Amino acid sequence: MQKTFIKYTLIVITSGILLILTINFLFTLHTLETGQYQTFHTKLEQIRHTLETNQAELALIYENLDKDYLTRAKAAEYMLSGQQDFSMDVSEMQYLAKLLDVDELHIIDENGFIAASSVSKYVGIDMDDHDQTRAFLALLESGDPDASLIQEMQPNAAENKIMKYVGVARKKQKGVVQVGFKPVRQLEAESRNAYDYVFSKFPTDMGEELFAIDCATGQILGHSGGMDQVFSGECYQIDELFGCTNGAYRKGGHGESVYVVSATYENVMVCAALPRSLLFKKLWKNLLNTLIYLLFVEAVVIVLLNYLVKRKVVDGIHQIIDRLSSITGGNLDTAVTVGGNREFEELSGGINTMVKSIVHLSDRISSIIEISGIPLAAFEYKNGTEPVFVTSGLRELLDLSEEKAETLCKNSELFHQYIKEITAKPAEGESDIFQINDTKYIRIHMSKSSDGCLGVITDSTDVMLEKKKMLYENTHDPLTGLFKYQDFKQSAAEILQKVRKNSVCAVVMLDLDFFKSINDTYGHDAGDQYLQRFSSVMRSMPNAHFLTARRSGDEFCMMIYDCADRSEIRNFLDFFYQSLAKHPVWLSETQSKIISASAGFALADEPDTDIAELLSHADDALYQIKRSTKGSYAEYIPPSV
Repeated sequence: MQKTFIKYTLIVITSGILLILTINFLFTLHTLETGQYQTFHTKLEQIRHTLETNQAELALIYENLDKDYLTRAKAAEYMLSGQQDFSMDVSEMQYLAKLLDVDELHIIDENGFIAASSVSKYVGIDMDDHDQTRAFLALLESGDPDASLIQEMQPNAAENKIMKYVGVARKKQKGVVQVGFKPVRQLEAESRNAYDYVFSKFPTDMGEELFAIDCATGQILGHSGGMDQVFSGECYQIDELFGCTNGAYRKGGHGESVYVVSATYENVMVCAALPRSLLFKKLWKNLLNTLIYLLFVEAVVIVLLNYLVKRKVVDGIHQIIDRLSSITGGNLDTAVTVGGNREFEELSGGINTMVKSIVHLSDRISSIIEISGIPLAAFEYKNGTEPVFVTSGLRELLDLSEEKAETLCKNSELFHQYIKEITAKPAEGESDIFQINDTKYIRIHMSKSSDGCLGVITDSTDVMLEKKKMLYENTHDPLTGLFKYQDFKQSAAEILQKVRKNSVCAVVMLDLDFFKSINDTYGHDAGDQYLQRFSSVMRSMPNAHFLTARRSGDEFCMMIYDCADRSEIRNFLDFFYQSLAKHPVWLSETQSKIISASAGFALADEPDTDIAELLSHADDALYQIKRSTKGSYAEYIPPSV
């Protein structure tokens, strides 16, 4: 007996060690992966912030230089305004260019030819011969003496060298004064925004690599050079990297497993990668230390158990096991009477007391719950047994008929399936609260084991109704019942992200006409009724196509979405104005008025359209209609380029 006990104890402890090692392996691997993810995520966020900062600095440089270049071009035109003809030779033009601190200076005559230049070989060039030079002919055709053009840096037509040109129209005679600059500062600023340069500023561990890929083409835009750059591997393929935002393993160029974390910046995927083998070096070291510790503990435990077995406790334990086997088999009248020492006698008495408590447990639980008055119920069932233990309040909490409750409680399999169906659909934003009917919510806590389940059900209706009430009050205007402006913008932005292909939507800004005079004439109560009637018409629009909100005072906005084309948008607006005409407001006992409102709308047919930009365009259209014809709507028309 002693040898058998020790043998199986050794097996159990060894199995436990293996289980602990397995759990420790998984936990340590998860911890290492999580730590590596946090490290990579932080680096990628820093890289993204660096790129954004560089872009902002680059934009500021461009803006300041453009202003400076335009000022110099105007100064050149002013200095040349006394020249009635184009007799200035190259040396004079070069002198002026040096005086103005520009790299090139050209005068374009009314026919589009370079009549004078600081670069001799440019004299006589026809500006109409190349796209780069042709853009400046628009200054000749505009007729505006203050016309100007700032061209982006690009290869020039004459020598294909990178230049930036600025032109202004001549004021006293038809022609153009053009200055040119070597865009040294812009090129330097752009080089600081190159991915290789940015990656070089971030420290990397051994074997770690940072790289960027174009989301559209899959082209490698830059890398830090940490791993072998065999770009045919999965870890460099854009389709594989979209699934790595939370960290994932992909194959490298030589077939090795690589841990990759990716993040999208504009149209670029920025990634960090580390070979899995480097992660596992730390893992194996941790497991080896744990194994040594557990083997030592196992040896100590075996020695102690062997000592206790020699104290002749095995026989007493077997006697207790025999009695417990009888009890667990259903014979609850079995009494445990094992003597020989005080500990066994106390244990036997405790087991007998426990069995008696179990016999009366069901009745006591039900009584306690009923006395407490708390809307709470409990249930328990064992696998393979038919009846289900339930307390008296369960039927009411689950809103069951008496017949159905009886059927479920007689069959644990049916009861298990019913609970499973309820818990499969938790209430929105909750994990353990479930909706039973239109007005009732319950919370279910369950403790599952291999042979059954124990559960507690409580009433959470008041909690959920209060949450919904608070959510409504936080997102809706109290006077009109419409969305608040900030919540409208958030919901509208989400709708824009989900615009279906070949469908359009529109943002509409509305303003009540003559509202101040209504407040002044009939009072604020009548004004509030005016606002509420207008809002009720907005709320009556089809929910499948309208999102409505109050912006402030007498200003409102709405989004019309999921429409086939522009004409359907206009049809909805016409329907809205027709509904306004059918719902006049009684401002006094004898005076009613049809609501007059002006509106401007802006169309969006792309998922990346910015909601703030749409709202601004709709505001522009509203402003135009308010200045011309009140009580109608107009569409935002982009200014012609």
